[in-house]
Parts: sequence; structure tokens; C-alpha cells
Amino acid sequence: MITGRVADPSLFLAPQMFEFGWAPDDWQRLGRGTLVGHLLECAGQVSGGYFADPGFKDVDDLARLGFPLAEIDAEGEALITKVAGSGGRVSRATCTEQLIYEVHDPAAYLTPDVTADFSQVGFVEQGFDRVRVQGATGRARPEQLKVSVGYLDGWIGEGQMSYGGPGAVARAQLARDVVLKRLELMGVKMQDVRAELIGMDALHGPRSSIEPWEVRLRVAARCEERSEAVRVGNEVETLYTNGPSGGGGASKSVRQVVAVASLLLARDAVNPRIEA
Repeated sequence: MITGRVADPSLFLAPQMFEFGWAPDDWQRLGRGTLVGHLLECAGQVSGGYFADPGFKDVDDLARLGFPLAEIDAEGEALITKVAGSGGRVSRATCTEQLIYEVHDPAAYLTPDVTADFSQVGFVEQGFDRVRVQGATGRARPEQLKVSVGYLDGWIGEGQMSYGGPGAVARAQLARDVVLKRLELMGVKMQDVRAELIGMDALHGPRSSIEPWEVRLRVAARCEERSEAVRVGNEVETLYTNGPSGGGGASKSVRQVVAVASLLLARDAVNPRIEA
């Protein structure tokens, strides 16, 4: 298959259509084939990789994780497994987690090829690392195509500094306050700014916890101009001498933001072609 960036399940559906001679409007089989693609598209994720959670969902030999494969018949019925002797695990649980991954509506999973219906899908273990998948179907594909358009959307300036030992959190909090006040005093033009303590409040916001032995301050801001973004990292770097004691491991960076807008486009406006 020759293609650019397409829907992930389509990479697996195409060889099934070729091998079994499925028509492009055989919606039931296309729905089943799309389910196979959806289960396999993230490689080791369905064979235990992203599934693993020590103490809750243990997976053996993850360092030798085996990628999944599907044994498929002409009706699109499939059995998910992996290479014998490889690490990881293929189970009803791993397949179930992958089934709901990035699916907003199980009854209407939209792809360029078919509107797949996963709402009645079930998994049956037929041996160790062998899971039968059944129940998928499909209906007519969407009338429009999804198009992802990239565009330049300013710059992000970032600086980081670590603090360790007794009082690490208090010193990192003071450092954060200093940097934010400095950016205000310097008049740095920012559209968005985040100042967080990694390991404390970077993911879930403020929360009470046991005092960690080390913490890392991260300050990042989106700016329209590169010159403004540079100033963000500079202010963090000055904490080496102008901030609380014990800071180290400073880093700073500036990167341009390539944003993505997702749009819908009529199918008749797209004319695929292949150039040698």
C-alpha cells in the first residue's frame, strides 16, 4: 500500500481487503477489519505494554515485549495473539483496554473507510496469549473526510531548575514566585504561562502530600515572538545566583509551536494520485 498519513486502522484494513477481495461497501466486514486494525495499531499496547501497572496488572518480561498479530479469516473474524516465547501478555483485559482506547463513541467509530460499530464486541480467551474477538460490524462511511492542518502558532520558552534536600519544596515555591514576578516586572509578553513543581502539582494541580526529597521547577510560556520566549528561560537560569539556595541542573529552551487544526472536507474535493 502506498499512502501518506491515514487513519491508523486503515493500514491493517487495506491488506485484508486485498487478500479477501472485500468490496469497499461491504460494511460489516470492513467494520470487523477496522476492529482488527484498532487492536493492532498501537503495537505492544495490546500485548501488555501500556497495560502494565505493577502490583495491580503485572506483566512478565516487559523488556522483551512481543508485538501482537492477528489470525484472520475471510469473514473478518480474528484471533489476537503474539509470537510464542516473547514477553508481555495478550488477554481479555489487555484487549478490552485497547478496544476503548481513543474511541469516543463505540457505536460510531468514524474512519475514512467505514463507520465501525464496536458496541457489541466481546473477547473470549482461547488459550494462553490467544484471544478471540467477535461482534464488530459497520455501516456506511462518513460523507466527509477529516483533514489535519498544521500551522505556526508562536513560540514556547521554557526554563527548569531542581531543588533537593530539606526544604526543597519551600525553596522551589519561592523560586517560582520570583520568576513569575520577574517576568511581570520585565514586561515579557506572554499569552499563556505555566509554573509548576514537577512531582507536586504539574499533572493534577495543588494537593497535599508528603514532603519529597527533591523537586523540579518548570516555567513555560507561549509567546508570539521568539525574542520574548527566550526571556522566560533566561529568568529561570538566573536563579543560579539570584534565587533561593541549592538550585541546580538548570535548563532552558525555545521551540516554535506547530499547532494542528482538525477540519472536515467533502470527499469530492479530494483527488488522490500517485507520482513515481
